[in-house]
Amino acid sequence: MTGGSPSSGRVEVNVDARRGDNIVHPGGAPAPPPASRRVSPLPVDPDPIRRYSRPFKRWFPWLVPCFVTANIAIFIITMFVNNCPKHYVGDSCFPSFLGRLSFQPLKENPLFGPSSSTLEKMGALEVDKVVHRHQAWRLISCMWLHAGVIHVLANMLSLLFIGIRLEQEFGFVRIGLLYLISGFGGSLLSALFIQSGISVGASGALFGLLGGMLSELLTNWTIYANKRVALSTLMVVIIINLAIGVLPHVDNFAHIGGFISGFLLGFVFLIRPQFKWVNRPHSAYAAPVVNSKHKPYQYMLWVIAFILVTAGLITGLILLLRGVNLNDSCSWCHYLSCVPTSKWSCKSQQVYCESTQMGNQLNLTCLSNGRSHIYPLSSSSPSQVQQLCSQLCN
Repeated sequence: MTGGSPSSGRVEVNVDARRGDNIVHPGGAPAPPPASRRVSPLPVDPDPIRRYSRPFKRWFPWLVPCFVTANIAIFIITMFVNNCPKHYVGDSCFPSFLGRLSFQPLKENPLFGPSSSTLEKMGALEVDKVVHRHQAWRLISCMWLHAGVIHVLANMLSLLFIGIRLEQEFGFVRIGLLYLISGFGGSLLSALFIQSGISVGASGALFGLLGGMLSELLTNWTIYANKRVALSTLMVVIIINLAIGVLPHVDNFAHIGGFISGFLLGFVFLIRPQFKWVNRPHSAYAAPVVNSKHKPYQYMLWVIAFILVTAGLITGLILLLRGVNLNDSCSWCHYLSCVPTSKWSCKSQQVYCESTQMGNQLNLTCLSNGRSHIYPLSSSSPSQVQQLCSQLCN
């Protein structure tokens, strides 16, 4: 539209359709640069000069900070229950000024945390108890426990960086469900493949958030700008984190299970309507009307993902409760969690000790190295004796 004289009462309006910017701007005002995500403003202000708004609601993130607070609080409670000075013989607990919150010796737990027996008591994932003692709740409780300060800090920082942005975009309900169900899926796959020892940590749920970010990018592909850069960056982050999981003592099956669960759940929970413009004719002031709808491929992905994630979780739980070990059906799958090299071995070392208890003293002798030690104990559970034996043989 061409403008006349100032006295004519007409307004000069420039519309640059080539840039994909469908906002109505007063004459002479340059169009703002396109954002990284292509979102179109909705006409909510009758003033054409101030007609700017977001098409998607922005949520205030409170659930993710609550998850972080809960994980840290549970770790402190775990250290309180651990009470290293009382249950560990000698003065190796450190730092001493923390009292009963002090850490186990580094040779036992290099992550600055509690003993394995304490984690087991607090709800760590132990397949034998899940299968034979019907303690399926450990599939959930283990994701709130951490092996040490380093473990909990690394996971909580990752949760803050990833989770807060997702909660701002999609709300606490969808992100909360994505986090919890992905954590359950990670625990489930871990229990089906790693059936000795215990497993703790929120890494499965965190990988679920990464998987959800990937599927969200794919299912909402048309509303992204720089989509290939975003996809390649996200894939690099995912590949690096999964590659770290092949190191020993890292439960990569929990990572893989959480990632697959989150990837499928992202198609279910993180679907966005796709926007398009419908111009209003014969009006210089009227902004375009925004129509939003979901694409057919989004519905198709939603249905497929919902069926797969539901069937997968139910089938996996049934197999676990029946005591199935998936390593019997997949001879190479253990390499997904640990790849042996000349620097380390992936086989769990069995330690055996000869024990003699006299009153409040327990005499242990390691059969592999011949070392022996007398421990003053008021009571000794099998798990505590096994822990002392591991310390002696290491």
